[in-house]
Amino acid sequence: MNFAKLLKPGAVKVLTSASSKKRLLHDIGELAHNAYGLKAAAVVEALMTRESLGPTGVGHGVALPHARLEGLDNVLGAFVLLDKPIDFAFALFAPESAGVEHLKALALVSRTLRNASVCSKLRANPDPATLYAILTEAQATQAA
Repeated sequence: MNFAKLLKPGAVKVLTSASSKKRLLHDIGELAHNAYGLKAAAVVEALMTRESLGPTGVGHGVALPHARLEGLDNVLGAFVLLDKPIDFAFALFAPESAGVEHLKALALVSRTLRNASVCSKLRANPDPATLYAILTEAQATQAA
């Protein structure tokens, strides 16, 4: 599992107007639609259902909302940098039947976003292409 397989450049966005978790989940749904062709409403519903089971925050201003979606063949990711933090950053979408791949993706993202150096670089760079590069390069650095 690696970020380049999990996340495409078009699934990285900087948001300046997310005023609540609910609004952010809608923005993530739109991002997933634009980047992967997923149905925005289905993404939002799945993320809200998962979030109702308990918050997905991992600490230090980072959260990992995730959900299983019907019709996916593999795990997909979306990264959102917020100018006004509300504890959300990276979203994962997995096939309903996903097992170990979903867990591997969650572990990869969680491990990477717990790295203070990576988070510091992400927060300092408001350009989606730079954010994508930081995420994909972070894994290579951690593996070395």
